[in-house]
Amino acid sequence: MSTVTDIVDDLQWRGLIAVSTDEDALRKAFADGPVTVYVGFDPTAPSMHLGNLVQILTVRRLQQAGHRPRGGGGGAAGLIGDPKPTSERTLNAPEVVAEWVGRFQRQLEPYFSFEGPNAAIVVNNLDWTAGLSAIEFLRDVGKYFRVNKMIAKEAVSRRLNSDQGISYTEFSYQILQGMDFLKLYQQYGCTMQTGGSDQWGNLTAGIDLIHRVEGESVHALATPLLTKADGTKFGKTEGGAIWLDPEMYSPYAFYQFWLNTDDRDISRFSRIFSFASREELEELERQTEERPQARAAQRALAEELTTLVHGADQCAAAIAASKALFGQGDLADLDESTLRAALAELPSATVAAPASVADLFAETGLAPSKSAARRTVKEGGAYLNNEKVADAEAVPGAGDLLHGRWLVLRRGKRNLAAVEVTGA
Repeated sequence: MSTVTDIVDDLQWRGLIAVSTDEDALRKAFADGPVTVYVGFDPTAPSMHLGNLVQILTVRRLQQAGHRPRGGGGGAAGLIGDPKPTSERTLNAPEVVAEWVGRFQRQLEPYFSFEGPNAAIVVNNLDWTAGLSAIEFLRDVGKYFRVNKMIAKEAVSRRLNSDQGISYTEFSYQILQGMDFLKLYQQYGCTMQTGGSDQWGNLTAGIDLIHRVEGESVHALATPLLTKADGTKFGKTEGGAIWLDPEMYSPYAFYQFWLNTDDRDISRFSRIFSFASREELEELERQTEERPQARAAQRALAEELTTLVHGADQCAAAIAASKALFGQGDLADLDESTLRAALAELPSATVAAPASVADLFAETGLAPSKSAARRTVKEGGAYLNNEKVADAEAVPGAGDLLHGRWLVLRRGKRNLAAVEVTGA
């Protein structure tokens, strides 16, 4: 956005405000700006994921509106763990957490500008907790927290009423997160923190602590949790995480995820993730409504986000692979890593040596049987590496193997499968 005064309207239109502190005060703070805003991420996995990207891009919008980001991996909080509603977290070794913090910090850096009057700073909350003794923590921080308020937090309350209960370690997490806000307020003049709506209790813990210690009022803004039209989430604990690390979730898979977004979700996802203007997004919404089969909004978001997260070269490779798989490009032109990633998304079979096309179609499930595969060939609907197959009993040769090991099978226009030949 071009000015600091319209950012709240923009965030609301994009569906990025689930709950916040007083809206009028928030608008005034932004108008009087710049506001120093903090977002933190606990390193409970080797990579950040799509849910984290919502927070990253929200703060990126704030920086583009003239405000100052402070972001980081929670080196201290990651050693403790935010209470899950169902069970205790498994504590990771300090050296593992330290490695993951470094990964998180490197993943954050490309999204922000580190120059100019509103330059971003990446922080680590272990810096202000590592040297703090237990006595200092209890006397200087713990005394400001009231247990009756702490047990009222949703995650804590649910755990207290469960068979698992909650450890003192996880119960103390909100004190650590509240202290983060206080330290950032004192060190950087940070007066706003963002997070997901499931973190609202932890955000308000910091607000209360700053008010008790400094006598000042600060702000918080929580975004809605990211869900699909069917109500499911993308969180790593649900097994549906879209990781930002290309080694954990390939750029090709990332591109395909957006390209295959449900029409019911694409308008909401575009508003949340895209930096296109309101007018541009509303035009794409109109196109989706009038010609959903064109998938214009999905293609626009897939290209924008794959470029943003993985770079223009990886986005171009993903687009080329997507086209080549369906006969609109040369499979032999794809580099090995892109081809491997693309084929990993397909039904597949692994064989020691090439077999007949009919056998391979049946082996991969592309045809229910060899006789069905033969019929497909006879009807002209069978393809090997985008070349129409005329003989169902033909056996691919070494020259057909892409990068010396893969074959791509296609039935008709849209049904694909991959074969990996291990003994070639």
